[in-house]
Amino acid sequence: MFTGIIEEIGKVRAAHRDRLVVGARRVLEGVKIGDSIAVNGVCLTVTAFSPESFTIGVMPETLRRTNLGELSPGDEVNLERALGAGAPMGGHFVQGHVDGTGRIVSVTREENAQIVRTSASPEVMRYIVPKGFIAIDGVSLTVVDWEPASFTVSLVPHTQANITLTSKKRGNTVNLEVDIIGKYVERFISARQGTITEAFLAEHGFIQ
Repeated sequence: MFTGIIEEIGKVRAAHRDRLVVGARRVLEGVKIGDSIAVNGVCLTVTAFSPESFTIGVMPETLRRTNLGELSPGDEVNLERALGAGAPMGGHFVQGHVDGTGRIVSVTREENAQIVRTSASPEVMRYIVPKGFIAIDGVSLTVVDWEPASFTVSLVPHTQANITLTSKKRGNTVNLEVDIIGKYVERFISARQGTITEAFLAEHGFIQ
């Protein structure tokens, strides 16, 4: 589990079909083989490390569902270690399980804020709501505006300086993970469909 608060921007040192080597410093503090680190919002397992880099394995499913397959040496990535017990919860619950990718539609400025509009598939957009949470490349952000095929987020100066999203251009691919609460609510409602009857309401005190 992660929070979507990026700890460090790392740099890809090597990109292979089955693994990535990422240069970093802060997320390597106390690291052990088998630890989880989110790379652009994707929860991955550390298989090797040195004082200045770590290696993570990637599977075909990971490459199909995320933007990690597009990475090349020199590319920057957002990094976050898994949430430790008792650690502050600054963003929202991010699993590191990417729901799909989106594409940057536009990047504009409004005074000191940077407004990023991202398109997504209907399967992802159904869970996105104004003022709700969304993780873009692992960054916990609040949805500002919603349209059927796209949404916007607003980046404050501190966020702009500490994530890779500000360097994205129109057409670039980003990883999207929706708020898990929306998925559970949908599953609960689906499971209850057809079970709310007059007898059910009477039994639970809603009608006399």
